[in-house]
Amino acid sequence: MPNSPRPADRLEKGSCRIVDLGTGTGAICLALLDAVLDARGLGTDISEDALATACENARRNGLAERFETLRSNWLEAVNGRFDIIVSNPPYIRSNVIPDLEPEVKFHDPAAALDGGEDGLNAYRAIASDAGRHLEPDGVIGLEIGFDQKQAVTALFEAHGFHMLYAAKDLGGNDRVLVFEHDPAAPRV
Repeated sequence: MPNSPRPADRLEKGSCRIVDLGTGTGAICLALLDAVLDARGLGTDISEDALATACENARRNGLAERFETLRSNWLEAVNGRFDIIVSNPPYIRSNVIPDLEPEVKFHDPAAALDGGEDGLNAYRAIASDAGRHLEPDGVIGLEIGFDQKQAVTALFEAHGFHMLYAAKDLGGNDRVLVFEHDPAAPRV
């Protein structure tokens, strides 16, 4: 991957469409909209309260005209194609949640933390549907748990994607993966 371009270097057309899956407060999408003035964003979430919070945050930050929300379970209700798909999905294994620090397990709703038995439920849903929503030169950026790089990569590779870029957090843990659809793989 040393010769792979960083995701920001790939989008040269000046504008883009972003979808943030499980947007929560909208922080990821709104940060991208703030950085890319010609971008438009869609935040999806299953929680009406989360969507209302994301809309209010967009308004407070002067981004409301370029940000929309949609109640959707991952990509189920989404139409169209996007240049960038992002998500910080729930990735904690169900059996670990009771042992989380109180500031974690009591701050976020359980649905925002619980990634299922192996922590990969959201990644499965996103990988299975992302190909039909991603522009040909688009990218998918995902936050992952510190020990999920190989498993998430395998899930996306099974759906015709390959990893472009991986980033670590300040603690040296794998934290973000960026994928593109493999041009040789059939588009779904």
